[in-house]
Amino acid sequence: MKVIVTGVTGQDGYYMVQQLLSNGFDVLGLTSNLERAQAHFASNHTAHFSLTEFNYELTGEFSRVVEGYQPNIVFNFAAKATGQGMFDVPYEINRLNGGFVVDILEALRKSRRREDIVFCQASSSEMYGNVTETPQSEETPFKPKSPYGAAKLYAHNMVNIYRSIYGVRCCSAILYNHESVRRSMQFVTKKIANTAARIKLGQTDSITLGSLDAKRDWGYAPEYVDAMFRMVCVDNVEDYVIASGHLNSVRDLCEVAFEYLDLNYQDFVQSQTSQFRVSESFNLHGCPEKIKEKLGWSAKKTVKEIMVELVEYEIKCLSE
Repeated sequence: MKVIVTGVTGQDGYYMVQQLLSNGFDVLGLTSNLERAQAHFASNHTAHFSLTEFNYELTGEFSRVVEGYQPNIVFNFAAKATGQGMFDVPYEINRLNGGFVVDILEALRKSRRREDIVFCQASSSEMYGNVTETPQSEETPFKPKSPYGAAKLYAHNMVNIYRSIYGVRCCSAILYNHESVRRSMQFVTKKIANTAARIKLGQTDSITLGSLDAKRDWGYAPEYVDAMFRMVCVDNVEDYVIASGHLNSVRDLCEVAFEYLDLNYQDFVQSQTSQFRVSESFNLHGCPEKIKEKLGWSAKKTVKEIMVELVEYEIKCLSE
């Protein structure tokens, strides 16, 4: 079985490659930065894994890759602007997060092997935006509040159109926040863990965040990648909400991270309105009942366990 994974230098792309290789798949990773990707996957140089530089801005380029590699599965993790960047460069966000997904779908529609390929798109809970009900399920209406969420919704809708109209075997994973040690400093979990570790080591003395009362449904990235893997391993592909089903605040994250290091977060954490998002999405709380019932998946790792893992990793890296 051959798989194409886009966006391999990101958190999810990295973990998906690891999962696929551990299950005996042949994997082609697409990247816009080959040197960076080679550094990320230095330990995976085997006959079953290869990397190729790819220009995501060239319309129709994905068709060439599909015809050349002949994949059985495609996972798309290529995306621009997450965390604090959901309002930056809206045109570029729309082109990659929305338009490129249509490039993938068109490549699969035109392929002579269309019935033998399944595609899974990484959608986002940001599509819900101004939520109309809590928790959100696959049937909850979408009302995005950012260019990022709007572009993701366009891609999500196109996946449904190509599945229902053209018979392309495709689905969307509606991913809620999911974290790991591979997160960038754009994300609050990484920022808190890294700064708490630096404070403990005497390298800094404070951290400034936005709203400490902002709440999210946080999970563990390797588990969410496993959920997407399960989605393509069934005959009838469908969209699924992938979430923990639990809400926690930024304040909760701070308490866990600092307490683990025997520190009181209130002594070091400041909240400033200048750090608030332009338009915050509230009550993004997923209902994972469908994927639990149909695919037997549920989130296992708690927010406390995730934050402790991140803090331990930051302490180790900063101490070396």
